[in-house]
This record gives sequence, C-alpha cells and structure tokens, in this order.
Amino acid sequence: MRTQVVIIGGGPSGLLLGQLLHRVGVEAVVLERKTRDYVLSRIRAGVLEQGMASLLKEAGVDARMRAEGLAHDGTLIAYEDAMFRVDFAKHTGQPVIVYGQTEVTRDLYDARAAAGAQTLFNVEDVVIDGADTDAVSVRFVVEGTEHQIECDFVAGCDGFHGVSRKTIPEDVRREYEKVYPFGWLGILSETPPVNHELIYANSPRGFALCSMRHANLSRYYVQCSMADTVSNWSDAQFWTELKRRLPAEVAEALITGPSIEKSIAPLRSFVTEPMRWGRLFLCGDAAHIVPPTGAKGLNTAASDVHYLYQGLKAWYADKDADGLDRYSERALARVWKAERFSWWFSSLMHRFPDQSDFDLRMQRAELDFLRSNDAAQKAMAENYVGLAY
Repeated sequence: MRTQVVIIGGGPSGLLLGQLLHRVGVEAVVLERKTRDYVLSRIRAGVLEQGMASLLKEAGVDARMRAEGLAHDGTLIAYEDAMFRVDFAKHTGQPVIVYGQTEVTRDLYDARAAAGAQTLFNVEDVVIDGADTDAVSVRFVVEGTEHQIECDFVAGCDGFHGVSRKTIPEDVRREYEKVYPFGWLGILSETPPVNHELIYANSPRGFALCSMRHANLSRYYVQCSMADTVSNWSDAQFWTELKRRLPAEVAEALITGPSIEKSIAPLRSFVTEPMRWGRLFLCGDAAHIVPPTGAKGLNTAASDVHYLYQGLKAWYADKDADGLDRYSERALARVWKAERFSWWFSSLMHRFPDQSDFDLRMQRAELDFLRSNDAAQKAMAENYVGLAY
C-alpha cells in the first residue's frame, strides 16, 4: 500500500492535518490505535484561539463551531475575594471561542468520512522505518494482521506516549521538562456556568477555575495534590472546596449538581527538539506539552499543523522544500512562546508547596500589577487570544 502522507494519531491535530491536506489534493492515511468512539469519549479543554478557528474554516469544518461556540471577549481573574477582567476585545480586537475539543474532533471525523478519506482504527505495534532516508514506510498490525504503507512523509500526531518521538534517536533529540508539584481535580456537571466568561482564581487554599462547554454544561477545577485520588472527593466535598476558593459573590451564585465526569490531571511543561527528523515530523503532544492554565495545548498543536500543512502544500504544489526544511524552527519558535505564557500564568495563579512569604508577596504584587496596568493586560490578552502564526 502507498500514500503520500501517513498521519499517526487520530486526535484533533492528526485529523485537522488530514482534512487540510485533502482539501488541496494531498492523500493521507490516518492511523489511530483506539476506536472512533473511544477518541470521542475523552474529555478535553475547549478554548480555541483565532488561529485554530481559522484553520477549521480553511478545512471546511467550522459550521457547527460558528453556530454553537461561545465567543468570549475577556476573562476574569480573582484573588483575595476581589476580581478584575482582562478585556480581549479591547486589547486585541478578537475573542476566543469556547467549543469543546470533543466536538472539534467529531466534526473532523464526520468531514473525513464524508470525503471518503481512509482512517484505520485499532492500529497496534506501529513502527516507522527509514524516516531518515528517501524510502520511509510505516508498519503496523490491525486485528492480528501486519500491514505496511510506503509514503513520502510521516506526521507524528500520536501524543506523548506514541511511537513517533521515540523514533528519533536519543542522541539527536533533546528534551526539556518541568513537572509541577500538583494537579487539577476537575468535574463536569450539567449545570449552567457561574459566569458567562472563565474565572481563574488564586486563593490561599489553591487555584480554582470556573469554565464551561455550553450554556448547560460546566467544567470546574481545583488544584490538588498529585498524591490525591478521585475517590477521596465526593461531589459535596468538591463543591464546598470550590466555593472556598472563589470570591463570595461568585460562590453565592454557583449552581451545583451531580458530576457526570471526575478526574485528576497532572501539570507539566515538556518540549523536545528538533520536531523533524528526515521525513518524520512531530505535531502536538508528541513534541510538547503545556500546563492547562491558559488553554494552549490544542492551540499549540494547531500551530504545528499550520506550519506542517503549509510546508507540505508548497512541496506538493511546487517542490518548494523551504517550509518543510524550516518546519521545526518555525514551530518551536511559537511553541516556546506558548510554554512561556503557560508557565507564567501557572506560576501566577497556583500555590506551590515551597513558597516562602516573600514568594507569596511577589505573587500578590504581580496580580496587583496585572490588575492595574493596561500594558500588562494587553500582553496577557495577546497571548491568551493567540500569537500570530
């Protein structure tokens, strides 16, 4: 079997790349280790930058996002029972769009099926051969039968634990990592959001976030120890703790209800360099991870897709290799800016176990400065809405 591009990973970044390539006549096969239903069952964030929204439009899959997504012109920052707003519209002229990652993935799967593009599920034992040569291929097993696809290029969109990054020799890649000493306990509830915009809260008891998926589905988080477990938290305990971390006016307005999903997510920053080895290109979590503070994970994957799509399009249209040759350089330049913003925002909003009194006063001073300084708010708004590709 032969195709032009093999995309390993049927999550949103792999599907988006596949759909963009299909629109310009480049053939791609997507390999996914789970089923479609399993992929769509995963609960993920849903704050989309304008760059991501534009890519979905270019891929022809933005109709439902435009109809059902919630445009947010700002966000709220709470600390010490006070709250202020960072106005995205004022500082950037653009909103972010709240639209669940699951829904983005569903739209992309539907578009891929409608196009008749090939997606293989339950793919196991993936091996990338010859990535540093002109004869690259991918071997894998489906239902006990081994298959091989010869191709021009491989896009590794298979996440942190996938095979793509590990295919790059250890003496070629360099990895950078910061592991945070806490996680986020999150619940999903069929309740109206406490506010029409997101609320990020810094409290003496730890961080909290009030978010949403739509008008009757809310997502809430509290900072917790990584030694904690979901079984330690009843719904009642979660709601009580969340209220303790919010300003009184917000806590009083909070509508609670049974959780329909509850989980603990670790926080870390991770980057591998380079993001290209021969004819293998890494995208998204295969190359980098950010803390969820500021919702940069999916959006940074989208910027990778943009650079790789542009490079592949130029190659197949004109044999212009510049975009592919500079893919890693261009993608990493933006990745590190997203890492910086996520690190800064996480450091600002969380309580760390080793913080001294001086550290706490510096955190408070930074919050006071952000609250009172227009230039600081503009910088935050530009990063939150998304830096240009």
